Amino acid sequence: MATTTTREVPTSRVAELIAGEEEKFRRARPRSKQLWTEAREVMPRGVPSSFQDAAPQPIFMERGNGSRVWDVDGNEYVDFHNGFGVMVVGHAHPKIVDAVTRQIALGSHFAQPVENSIIVAKELARRFHQPKWRFTNSGTESTLDAVRIARGFTGRERLVKIEASYHGHHDALMVSVEPPPALMGPAGAPASVPQSEGIPSAIVELTTVVPFNDLPALEKAFAEHRDEVAAVIVEPVMMNVGIVLPDAGYLAAIKEMAHRHGALLIFDEVKTGATISPGGATERFGVTPDLVALAKAIGGGLPCGAVGGRDDVMAVIEDHRVAQMGTFNGNPLTMAASRVTLLEILDAAAYAHFDALAETLQGGLDAVIAEHELPFHVITLGARGGITYRSKRVRNYRDYLEIDKSLAYLSWLYQCNRGIVMAPGAEENWTLSVQHSIDDVQRYVDNFAEMAKDLRS
Repeated sequence: MATTTTREVPTSRVAELIAGEEEKFRRARPRSKQLWTEAREVMPRGVPSSFQDAAPQPIFMERGNGSRVWDVDGNEYVDFHNGFGVMVVGHAHPKIVDAVTRQIALGSHFAQPVENSIIVAKELARRFHQPKWRFTNSGTESTLDAVRIARGFTGRERLVKIEASYHGHHDALMVSVEPPPALMGPAGAPASVPQSEGIPSAIVELTTVVPFNDLPALEKAFAEHRDEVAAVIVEPVMMNVGIVLPDAGYLAAIKEMAHRHGALLIFDEVKTGATISPGGATERFGVTPDLVALAKAIGGGLPCGAVGGRDDVMAVIEDHRVAQMGTFNGNPLTMAASRVTLLEILDAAAYAHFDALAETLQGGLDAVIAEHELPFHVITLGARGGITYRSKRVRNYRDYLEIDKSLAYLSWLYQCNRGIVMAPGAEENWTLSVQHSIDDVQRYVDNFAEMAKDLRS
């Protein structure tokens, strides 16, 4: 933690600062407001994806280069959003531009295998210690396939997932994703709550929910559903509620427990894969699951995804027991970008660079927090990181609910109004790129320092 001496922040001061920052935000983005109004005539909520409809209004982007992006109003930002973690290579990386340009001149789609798919699969096998791979086009598809493979392999139907983890927008896992407190049930045995309407109750019933970092609750779930559980799926580091780290030994204990009960362990590494270390959380925490789902950072900015697993588990595809297919799986453009990303860009020097950027952020933010006695703390993991607006460590969703999210929203506004764009929402979770500089991340620290000073003035 940054300091042992903290003082609460007056809510009235936070509200006052938010009002002023929202007004600045809107004044600087009239063209985005105009386009949003127009978009609502043809798109629900005026955006292609509901995540993009964030207060006070969406920001319509025009272009990106290196560590920077520009919106339609001409505002320039250092990009800490990076497409929810997709753009770890940065924008318009010359090697990606060259690889995709060369490939598109040869053909953009065949729905047939290409040599690069072998090269990419071999590199993923090396990094994540999974011998067999199939490609998808998104994180949603990757977790969907992982679940289907696990069910096919075990002959079981029930899933166990972590309360508040988001694993994509397919029915099986759109359960208890930040459920409302009135519906979430007791802490030791959370209710299975559909994320939205349109999800059959029979599907919801097949998904059992447990808290993160709670092994007794997981053991209880296995006992109550003996010989029913196909797999436990977990984000090894929760990244849908800020950043929540696993307890020491937690991931290894999940694997042991799952195997003892005849189930598989699935890591959803869509966000951690290739961002917090070359082999993601699998490498960083030294636990190899039975299946791993990847997407985002491995594709160099193109739509991508992959699912990898043990030989015997992935044999359900080989043996025609489980269908895994997709017209765009292994698309040549994506494979060209992924090959360059994994073999030429995200190398040892890139991860050393991420560590240097993280050190600047961690040290600078810790100093500001200590100086102003703020009840916050900072977590950095390679290219990923964020500020948690709580003095004590967050171990699960119930802890996260204790955070005053208006502080995170205020920070988001301060950063946007001072040239740093973050992912929308209260999670305050950044992704850096290989093209970010020390000056880029120092700007984030300086903006945060300005907010801290204003909170105490």
